[in-house]
Amino acid sequence: MRVYLPATLEMLSTLTDDGHFQPVGGTAFAVTPTLRESFFAGDDDELAEAAMREAARASLRLIAAQEPGELPVRRAVVAADVEEVKLRPDLDDAVVKVSGPIALKSVAAVHVDGADAEGAVRKASAVIDAADLGDEDAELAVGDAEDFDLGWYATQELPFLLELL
Repeated sequence: MRVYLPATLEMLSTLTDDGHFQPVGGTAFAVTPTLRESFFAGDDDELAEAAMREAARASLRLIAAQEPGELPVRRAVVAADVEEVKLRPDLDDAVVKVSGPIALKSVAAVHVDGADAEGAVRKASAVIDAADLGDEDAELAVGDAEDFDLGWYATQELPFLLELL
């Protein structure tokens, strides 16, 4: 199953260095039966896009929780193919849990914000908790970050992407 794992640039750096990705709490997002049921229309690509958007929003939460570092503030999502997942519709329509680290060979691609999104991502990560609680201004700030599309990178491009940041 293709899963979308929320990440930070620091986590992508670790993936490059160590050859595996450790998802926080095993949390990932995927096209689940519950997600499929929640859409009245839409093909598999549109459903995968919805799951990836959920992972990108979760990336904002990871950014909010981390200490400022050397790397820029950008959302990141790791797309990987895994054998087994545990469906968690109690958490959200697209949430699944994976066990253990994800090997680099299982990673299909990574998705990362461009430099133009940094300001919006910084603002959104600062207010993501308030947005989750219904604060309208915070929701608008998160929406501004979500207006930016994530760029697609093949796994072999990852070291070069991180080097150029």
